[in-house]
Amino acid sequence: MKDLTDIPALMQDIGTRAKAASQELAFAPAAARQTALEAAAEAVWTRRAEIIEANAKDMEYGRDKGLSDAMLDRLMLDEARIQGIVDGLRAVAAQDDPVGAIIDEWDQPTGLHIQRVRTPLGVIGVIYESRPNVTADAGALCLKAGNAVILRGGSESFHSSGVIHECLVEGLRAAHLPEDAIQRVPTRDRTAVQEMLKMTAYIDVIVPRGGKGLVGLVQREARVPVFAHLEGIVHIYVDKEADPVKSLAVVMNAKTRRTGICGSAECLLIHRDVLDTIGQGLIRALLEAGVEVRGDEALQTIEGVKPADESDWGCEYLDMIIAAKVVDDIDAAIAHINHYSSSHTDCILTEDDAAAARFFQRLDSAILMRNVSTQFADGGEFGMGAEIGIATGKMHARGPVGAMQLTSFKYQVSGDGTIRK
Repeated sequence: MKDLTDIPALMQDIGTRAKAASQELAFAPAAARQTALEAAAEAVWTRRAEIIEANAKDMEYGRDKGLSDAMLDRLMLDEARIQGIVDGLRAVAAQDDPVGAIIDEWDQPTGLHIQRVRTPLGVIGVIYESRPNVTADAGALCLKAGNAVILRGGSESFHSSGVIHECLVEGLRAAHLPEDAIQRVPTRDRTAVQEMLKMTAYIDVIVPRGGKGLVGLVQREARVPVFAHLEGIVHIYVDKEADPVKSLAVVMNAKTRRTGICGSAECLLIHRDVLDTIGQGLIRALLEAGVEVRGDEALQTIEGVKPADESDWGCEYLDMIIAAKVVDDIDAAIAHINHYSSSHTDCILTEDDAAAARFFQRLDSAILMRNVSTQFADGGEFGMGAEIGIATGKMHARGPVGAMQLTSFKYQVSGDGTIRK
């Protein structure tokens, strides 16, 4: 039985075992990692009633803690969502194995044959809040890429994440892989997070997945490299050449399908030329759907719109609230987004190819979309099976982080007794 009161000793033990497991995983057969994920998927489905029962405890804890409806929605698991976890595990298992893949190769006049080959990062630490499905997504993607992983989930999802983690370990056991390859920090004590952030001897990269407070803490205090998943301050710009039918469908889905996910639209920008046609219809549809619209002066003439203030621009609500503003042209929309964006996902609604090209060229968010609901900002929807997060920085990985993004590379150089003159 581990001593859960001595957090530094606990984390050092977890780190030591993760490091040893990562060294074994680096050369484990691709078939074994695939078998582990398929067995984990089977275990999750077999134990679905147990997971739902554990999740009920987490939901009660979340309600007592005062979580918003959107956050409770993130936390909740039912049979359909567990089926989604199972599907994600199987999708990752079925993907081409990234480890050992030759990225590039070439010959030099000196006689060298050089290959750039994908290799695991090593040990990945994942710190996340609320969503218990991240336990499965992160564990699966790290394993697929040949990495060991240390999972530190939020206190809200403690029980359901625990059962899902047990299922992942069942998969490792079935494939005869080291069970320490996927470890979960078995305590809610926040000191464990502080320890993870300085475990440079054991952890190669930290991935924070959660709110601004968590990500900011990790970025400020981590001594380990970080893949940052910052806020999803998602904009939709309705261009003067937008199609009204497409615009209504996309905006309503982007805002109301699930308000608590990072791809949910948070700010609507409307070209002045379509304010009286498309714009007013969109605002009224949002209001009728129960969305609180916080608009600028041009939109406050519509009954039900509340005045927006400066704090509404650049706000991630994760709720049935959206900021809305009228802009004079596409360049004004681009300027607004550049000022307030978190570089996550931004979308243009237009039938004008030139406008779309300008939007894509002049914005540098990790994901840019045209005539697509921003709810598709998701690794699973990008064909990655799942994601460990959406990286909003520019180093190494960007956008949805799947198995391939959890690898680095090494150079393999061959010759024939070749010497340098």
